[in-house]
Amino acid sequence: MNGIKTAMLLAALTALFMALGYMFGGTGGAGIALIVAAGMNLFTYWNADSIVLRMHNAREVDARSAPEFYAIVERLARNAGLPMPRVYLIDTQAPNAFATGRNPENAAVAATTGLLSMLSREEVAGVMAHELGHVRNRDTLIMTMVATIAGAISMIANFGLFFGGHSDNRPHPLAAIAAVVMAPFAAMIVQMAISRTREFGADKAGAEISGNPRALASALAKIAGPAAHLPNPAVERNPATAQLYIVPSHVSELFSTHPATEKRIAALMAMGGGGTAAAVSVPRAGAAPKRSALDPNRLH
Repeated sequence: MNGIKTAMLLAALTALFMALGYMFGGTGGAGIALIVAAGMNLFTYWNADSIVLRMHNAREVDARSAPEFYAIVERLARNAGLPMPRVYLIDTQAPNAFATGRNPENAAVAATTGLLSMLSREEVAGVMAHELGHVRNRDTLIMTMVATIAGAISMIANFGLFFGGHSDNRPHPLAAIAAVVMAPFAAMIVQMAISRTREFGADKAGAEISGNPRALASALAKIAGPAAHLPNPAVERNPATAQLYIVPSHVSELFSTHPATEKRIAALMAMGGGGTAAAVSVPRAGAAPKRSALDPNRLH
């Protein structure tokens, strides 16, 4: 099923790419856009994970450089019946995590140092189990390809506004401005068509892999607010990368590719044997987080 979704999403984004090419360059522009899109799809299939990790300045760690964090991922990968993914850390205060890679054999998971310093060991395990849920459900290919292609759509829209076509076939300025505004919006709508159910699926898989749905619910409650407000340079440079994360980063709920965090918490609490979202402890604004079970001095 995910293979069909991937093909449909990439076809829609390719069509949008061609429409922009036609608007700014006529039939020839549409043909060039098709060639570029085909090449981009092929390139991102093999390299999207590396592109996304470089966007975030992620650094790979192992059992020597980050023993506690690496051991958590290693245990969860065994629980999930998955090959051990590559493990990365991102040096930023914004608490978040994501998974990438075209298949389970070529997967990688990444977490920010902000996430590790904010959460307990059990909560970190819940978050990374969610990311391994994406790997097991084979969501990571579509997530990473969309992040790069949707970003390219925004780029070509802005490029075409200033350099598209000759004077006789250049689009009307108002039409060009509309394309610049609407093309990224249309790409986002295409993403949203499948992304929200995908997150519920990864939450469920993560609860099964970690065996502790309440810890994942607690982690979501703690990181949702800070992730939305703390600076995230990668998202500011390329907003399409926001859909990679476990919680939205700098995106309003209306335009988020994720379901509301409260709904995700409620579903996890139901899996955990009862309780409500209100039962999950959320730190007060400005309150100092509890010390993480992961020693920050052993993350480098």
